Amino acid sequence: MATTADFRNGLCIEFNGDLWLITEFQHVKPGKGPAFVRTKLKNIKTGKVVDNTFTAGVKVTTARVEQRPHQFIFKDDYGYNFMDLNNFEQVTLNEKLVPFADLMKEGQEVTILFHAETETPLTAELPTYVELTITYTEPGIKGDTATNASKPATVETGATISVPLFIGQDEKIKVDTRTYTYAERVK
Repeated sequence: MATTADFRNGLCIEFNGDLWLITEFQHVKPGKGPAFVRTKLKNIKTGKVVDNTFTAGVKVTTARVEQRPHQFIFKDDYGYNFMDLNNFEQVTLNEKLVPFADLMKEGQEVTILFHAETETPLTAELPTYVELTITYTEPGIKGDTATNASKPATVETGATISVPLFIGQDEKIKVDTRTYTYAERVK
């Protein structure tokens, strides 16, 4: 058990029968009335983010989760196969547990979240930025940079990302995995 004073980003709690990750929190002490804590909670299974307010001092049940480094090996009919980098055991995850599959290439390192008591995998997370090579994009038109225009580009994993007009084919770019957006060109 924990109270609202123990809240921190990344804390996993049991709330409404599901496991939720605290992504943001803010303690509020208004001039009138009791203190409370505003939170943004992310459902581990569905990825849905909700806002919730807890009264200060309320007890919540925490869930013990562990983050373990894995490497993506391949995809087959059963799902996505990962290898544990510590003991080399393989784990197969269902497509629903891998929300960013179209940004993942073979050999990519990911972090898999495990429920510590039951040893069940909950979700997989990519690093914040991944480097991908553009396999196809239309050529940019010279002088068409007056506006903050963008064009679609297909990367090596098959995903389509919006990139600035000056980015060409066969260039390496960094992609933000949280928002599926272009971050910068890799030199």
